[in-house]
Amino acid sequence: MITSEEFLERLRRMRPNCYMHGELIKRDDPRMLVSMKDILMTYDLAQDPKYDGFITATSHISGKKINRWNHIHQSVEDLLLKQKITREFSHMSGTCIQRCMGCDMMNALSVVTKEADEQNNGKTEYYARFLNFLKEWQDKDMIGAAAQTDVKGDRLLRPHEQADPDLYLRVVDRKPGGIIVRGCKVHTTVGQYCDELIVTPCRSLTPEEKDWAVCFSIPADTKGVKLLVEAANPTPRKAFPAEVAKHGIGHTTTIFDDVFVPYERVFLDGETRLGGRAALLFALYHRHSYTGCKPAYTDILMGTTALIAEVSGIEREQHVRHKLAQMISVAELVNAAGIAAAYTSTKASSGTQIPDVVFCNVGRKHAGENIYHEYDILCDICGGQPQTMPYEEEYANPEFRPYLDKYFARKKDVPPETIHRAFRLAQDLLAGPLTSNMQIAGVHGGGSPIMEDIAILGTYDIEEKKNIARRLAGIPEVDPKAKKRK
Repeated sequence: MITSEEFLERLRRMRPNCYMHGELIKRDDPRMLVSMKDILMTYDLAQDPKYDGFITATSHISGKKINRWNHIHQSVEDLLLKQKITREFSHMSGTCIQRCMGCDMMNALSVVTKEADEQNNGKTEYYARFLNFLKEWQDKDMIGAAAQTDVKGDRLLRPHEQADPDLYLRVVDRKPGGIIVRGCKVHTTVGQYCDELIVTPCRSLTPEEKDWAVCFSIPADTKGVKLLVEAANPTPRKAFPAEVAKHGIGHTTTIFDDVFVPYERVFLDGETRLGGRAALLFALYHRHSYTGCKPAYTDILMGTTALIAEVSGIEREQHVRHKLAQMISVAELVNAAGIAAAYTSTKASSGTQIPDVVFCNVGRKHAGENIYHEYDILCDICGGQPQTMPYEEEYANPEFRPYLDKYFARKKDVPPETIHRAFRLAQDLLAGPLTSNMQIAGVHGGGSPIMEDIAILGTYDIEEKKNIARRLAGIPEVDPKAKKRK
C-alpha cells in the first residue's frame, strides 16, 4: 500500500492531458486537490492501525495486505465490509468516497473475463490477462475510473446503426500488438486524477456489433486520450472552516482519439455475448456500492435537518418528527437491501462474490426515487435562510457580527455561532456548487432508473407470484419452465 503523498507524486509524473476552463492543467492543480480529497483520504486511513482489517484486506492472488478498494470480493463478508466502509467514510467527508469506481469495475471484469474464456473453450486468455493486471493494480495501490457511458447519439438507433459509428466507443483497427480504439465516454468520475481508465460497453450488443464489444484498461495519460474536466467543489470557507468545505468531486468527458491498447490490457474483444454482461456487472457492483453511500448521504441530510430543527427549537414538533422518520426509512431500507444482496449473493466461476441483482436494484431504485424528497424535507425545515445568508466575511467583521448574533438568534441557549454554522452547512447542501451534482448522481449514478427496472423485471420471478394468485383464485397453476419453452 502507498501513502496519499506517494499517489500525488505519481500523478505529477503523468503526461498533462486534462483541460479545464480552456487551459491545460496539471493533475495536482489546487482545484483537483479539493476534488480528490476523498481519494487521498482512502490512502491516509489505510495507514491508520485503527482501520486495519477494515479498509485493508488480504489479496486472494498474492496473500499480501492490500487496500480494500483494490480487493476482489471473495465472500459475503467482503461485500458487507465494502458497503460498511462506504457508508462510514462518506460520513467523514460529506460526499462521495469515489474509489468505488475502480473497485466495482475490477470486480465486474474478474467475473466476465473468466466466463469469456469458458464460453470460448479456453481459446482466449482474457482471464490470465486480467489476473496479470490485477497483480499490478494491487501492488501499486491504483485508482481506476469507470469509463463506461457512451454518448449514444440517436437513442432510437443501435451502435452499428448510428450515422457516426464513433458515438459508441469502438475498435477501429487491430494490429499485431494491440487494438486502436476511438470514441468518447462521459460522466467519468475521477477521470482526471486516476491511474487507469477502465473501459467497458454500456449496453447489450448484437452479433454485428463486434467492434463495440471491447473491454480494456489503459493509463489515463495514454497518447490520444483527452480529458475535459468538470470539478464540483464546495465554496471555500474563509471565516469558519468546516470539513464539508474540503471535499469535492470531479468528472471528465473522456475522448479516445485513435488510442492504442496493447493486447495484454484487452479483456474482451468482439465478444458480443458478453459485452452487455460486462456492462450489467459493473452496474450491479456499483449499485451495491450505492447501498452504502446513499444511506450515508441520507444520514447527512437527515442529521442536518435534525440539527436545524434543534437550534430552531422545533425538534419536538410532530411534522419534524414525521419527516425525520421518512428519512430514516429511506436510509435503513436502502442499507438493508445492500445487506440482503450480500447474504443472497452467489459465487462466480472465478471465485468472485456477486451480489443479488434484485436486492441491489430495489435498494438503488428506492434511494433514487427519494433523493429530491430528502432535499425537500431539509429545505422545508430550514426555510429560506440557506439561500439568502450574508457571506462569511460579514459574520467575521467586528462591525456586523454583533448585529448578526442578535438578529439571527433562535433558541436562547444556543450560541449564535452554532446557529450560523448549522445554517451554513444547510446552505452547502442545498445551494452549494455540489448540490446539483449530488442530486443528479442520486438519480442517475450507476445507471438510469429505467435500467434498474429492467434489471429487476428481468430477474424477478413474477410467474411464481402469479401462481400464488392462481392458487388463491382456484385457477390451475402454470409451470414457469413450460411457459418459457413456448
